[in-house]
Amino acid sequence: MAPVLDFPINVGRIDDVQELKKARKTEIPNRFVRDMAERPMLAATTHFPLSTSIPVIDLSKLMRGNKQEFHYEILKLSSSCEEWGFFQVINHGIDLDLLEKIEKVAMEFFMLPVEEKQKYPMAPGTVQGYGQAFVFSEDQKLDWCNMFALGLVPHSIRNPKLWPTNPPTFSETVESYSKEIRKLCKDLLRFIALSLGVGGNVFEEMFGVSVQAMRMNYYPACPRPDLVLGLSPHSDGSALTVLQQGKGSTVGLQILKNGTWVPIQPVRNALVINIGDTIEVLTNGRYKSSEHRAVTHKEKDRLSIVTFYAPSYEIEIGPMAEMVDENNPSKYRRYNHGEYSKHYVTNKLQGKKTLDFAKISPKNTF
Repeated sequence: MAPVLDFPINVGRIDDVQELKKARKTEIPNRFVRDMAERPMLAATTHFPLSTSIPVIDLSKLMRGNKQEFHYEILKLSSSCEEWGFFQVINHGIDLDLLEKIEKVAMEFFMLPVEEKQKYPMAPGTVQGYGQAFVFSEDQKLDWCNMFALGLVPHSIRNPKLWPTNPPTFSETVESYSKEIRKLCKDLLRFIALSLGVGGNVFEEMFGVSVQAMRMNYYPACPRPDLVLGLSPHSDGSALTVLQQGKGSTVGLQILKNGTWVPIQPVRNALVINIGDTIEVLTNGRYKSSEHRAVTHKEKDRLSIVTFYAPSYEIEIGPMAEMVDENNPSKYRRYNHGEYSKHYVTNKLQGKKTLDFAKISPKNTF
């Protein structure tokens, strides 16, 4: 089963941001207004060109390229995972029509009347359904975002009551899309393993029946994007995360690089991939999960579709033996992945703080 809270919480009133936009109010409710230290500081990022792009990996060169192309792409993949924790993948093999279809049904869902969407509520302390995740108190700051999230694999983590019947093609499209993304994740993990110099199937064999979940994010235009965040800073608890940014969307993703938030311009028909906490632990910190966030736009809405791919909840995780030696001792303890998943989803998003769960240090009380 998916990890859930085992105690009641009071999250207070959570306004639907699409409804706030419809009301055309210029004043932002206080629960969305960030403290000064957390505000996006949009002006401070303008010295980065809007075309800032994380490394781009051509999957076709890894799958079918000659020896020289393969070697070059593997080296680029390795440096991407070490230096950024992010990359964009092109020629990924997923039909572009399918990418359009998943965006279409996601948009159709978010455009439904709020009463219809609220038939699939995200209960406080859970991460499936419609609403806001990672909210655990009534005074916690909220993200300027509506979310719709579903557990996909294994079937035991699904909640059938949260799968909408409208739009009519929603379930069929999600199933087709998720199957293709799962194949992509398996391929990418195989090449990531090769880039580390370990057996290509090491992650596949280690993960068991990998957990897969999806979250659709809708960021309405905000009259004061300088005061709010679309999504709080965090790293992902997954092994890999696959991000599809809505076609024509504004630049919303930002990555914390050398202490500065860098806005990332999507590459046409590419998918954004990021390393999750699980891969950081398994590689003993060689490949690091990167802190990232989403910002909003004053005039344009933004859609993103995110897939999380992680080991089975029953699997024990720790640094791989090949990643540990006298000069690079283990930085993380061994732990049950299900325990970490519960720790992750039952705490608010706070940068990489959740990874403290796994770190070996005198202050680690777990």
